[in-house]
Amino acid sequence: MHYNCLIIDDEEPLAESTAEYFNIFGVSAAAVFDAEGCRRFLGENSADIILLDINLDKTSGFDLCRELRTKTQVPILFISARQSDDDILLALGIGGDDYIRKPYTLSVLLAKVKAVLKRCAPKEETRYQCGELEVDFLAGRAYKCKKPLKLKAMEYKLLAYLVRNRGRVIHKEELFSQVWGDVITGDGTLNVHIRRLREQIEEDPNHPVYIRTVWGTGYLFEEMQP
Repeated sequence: MHYNCLIIDDEEPLAESTAEYFNIFGVSAAAVFDAEGCRRFLGENSADIILLDINLDKTSGFDLCRELRTKTQVPILFISARQSDDDILLALGIGGDDYIRKPYTLSVLLAKVKAVLKRCAPKEETRYQCGELEVDFLAGRAYKCKKPLKLKAMEYKLLAYLVRNRGRVIHKEELFSQVWGDVITGDGTLNVHIRRLREQIEEDPNHPVYIRTVWGTGYLFEEMQP
C-alpha cells in the first residue's frame, strides 16, 4: 500500500499515537519501531515522507538514513530528543531534510509534514496517452483510437488511479481504499471492474498488455513499449 508518512521510532506508544493522530487528520501514516521493521515495510509499501528517530534499538537512525538514501530520495525528517548542534549537522549532512526536537507538539509536527508533502507533491497530469489509449483527467474521459470509451463512473475512477500510479504494483487494499473509499469492497467487485476495463482498452482482454495481474497482490498498469 501507499502511505503519506512512515514513522520509525523505538518509542512504540509515541510512534503509534503520532500515526493515529496523522490518520485522523487526513495524512495516511504507519509506524514501525526499528530498522528491520522499516526494511520490511518498504519492501511491501511506499511512503511520501519518513520521520526517523536517531536512537533505534540496534541500528542508529544515522546509519538507517544512509541506507535509505541509497534507495530513495523521499524527504527524511529526523525526530529526536538529542539537542546538540553536532547531531543536527550530521543528520542534515547525511541526507536528512529537517531535524525536529522531541518533545514535539502533534499539531505542529503534522503542519510540518503537510507542508513538506505539499511542496514535494508532483504536478498532476492533465492528460495521458500511450498507444491507442488516451485519458483526459480534466474532462474525466478516456478514449481508444480517438473514440470515447463508455465507462461508468467507478470504472473511469479505477482506470484513472491505475494510470496515475503506473509502473508500480498496486495492492488490492489500496484500490479499495483510494478508489471505492472503503476497505470492505470485495475481490469480486474489483475483478468485475478490471474485466470491464480490459474489454474496452485491451486489444485482447484475455492477454492484457495494459492492466496486468500480480497474483495474490493486486494490479500493475504498464505502458506499452513503442
